[in-house]
Amino acid sequence: MKLQCDVEVVNRMLPTFGLKNKGKPSRAVLSIGKPDRSSQNHGLFLLICTAKDRSGSKYKLKENIEKFFTWFVEEGKATVRLKEPAIDICLSKADTSSLKSFLSAARLAHRGSDTDSLPLSSLGPARARDVEKPKKKLSVLSKKDYPLASSFPFSLEQLQVSYCRLTRLDMRMLALRSLRRLDLSNNHIRKLPATIGDLRCLAELILHNNRLQSFPDALCVSTLQTSLQHLDLSQNQLTVLPARFCQLRHLVNLRLDANQLLRLPFHIGRLSKLRFLSAAQNQLSVLPAGFRKLCLENLDLFGNPFTQANALEHTIRLTFPLTLQELTARAVVDLRIPHGPHLVPFQVCDELDFCKVCDCGRACVNSFIQTAVGMNLHLVSHTVVLVDSMGGTEAPVQKHFCSLVCYCEFMDGCVQRDLR
Repeated sequence: MKLQCDVEVVNRMLPTFGLKNKGKPSRAVLSIGKPDRSSQNHGLFLLICTAKDRSGSKYKLKENIEKFFTWFVEEGKATVRLKEPAIDICLSKADTSSLKSFLSAARLAHRGSDTDSLPLSSLGPARARDVEKPKKKLSVLSKKDYPLASSFPFSLEQLQVSYCRLTRLDMRMLALRSLRRLDLSNNHIRKLPATIGDLRCLAELILHNNRLQSFPDALCVSTLQTSLQHLDLSQNQLTVLPARFCQLRHLVNLRLDANQLLRLPFHIGRLSKLRFLSAAQNQLSVLPAGFRKLCLENLDLFGNPFTQANALEHTIRLTFPLTLQELTARAVVDLRIPHGPHLVPFQVCDELDFCKVCDCGRACVNSFIQTAVGMNLHLVSHTVVLVDSMGGTEAPVQKHFCSLVCYCEFMDGCVQRDLR
């Protein structure tokens, strides 16, 4: 039974002599096993080997453990308090499941029962590579360097696997719970597994130049909601993004260049932390109404076939009288009633994801008038890459009205401004 983690051995007798423990955690290998036959010691022992002392220090386990401290075992931390010598063995940065197994083995060794079933280790010097500092960063830039026989270091925080012709995500990557940056650019990946959302620390996900045709809806409601800040989906084959994409509300940098996007997410204005947006070279003809709410530092929409904005060109989808479902949805939004599948019908929840807001402030779902008006992109971004080769910085933005009255009032305002 072995465990790799950071270890600090604290002598509890030092404060008695007015001394403080000045030690720091160091990478170590802990082994539980029996000493060699030439030794006069019997029972099971704990061997702690570090880079400075690869031969290690042995501690008796049978009836020698005073207490286990396991409050933070889910974070890979625990403390084993020995009776003789009077020390605390503080463990940290351990794999959670391995730590739990190791502590269970230590308990059995302390009791001296059922030890025959334990996977004991030889109590010999540790290999140099086992006590090295955990690897934080790894780059694999060719298929021949890809680790097939060995696993990825569990301690990785940054992983780049590019130019390896991967067609799907290696499930071993999803076990890297400390991963903060995952770069899978320049591969052949067609589909993302929803389990990427289990990487709780993931702040950067780079999928540039792959063959993605969709972005999983499940990722939008995973732990990535609170961790993901940088997302690069450029040079793929995306045509749309899921309705709940804008629940990734901690996004700061979003790259969507060189896809086949027909539209941006309807509620893109909810990405209040977004500062850098690039969606050049797509098939965007108009921007969603929520685009006005963005507050960006840099915006690039070059090379999209935007239509010429004309408020006189409109689509009327008004129904008279309003359906009960429309009235229900409007009331839920206007009165700010908390909603979900457990509170209101599922069909209503689905429609609320695409609820529009009229100029008058009222909500409209399936009954509305839609048009597009021109907007200077400098209103939402400090720096704007020119929209076209003619030097323009305007783009059409959708606008919705809940009734003919609201639409006519808007058109009257436009006429009066033109007369001035």
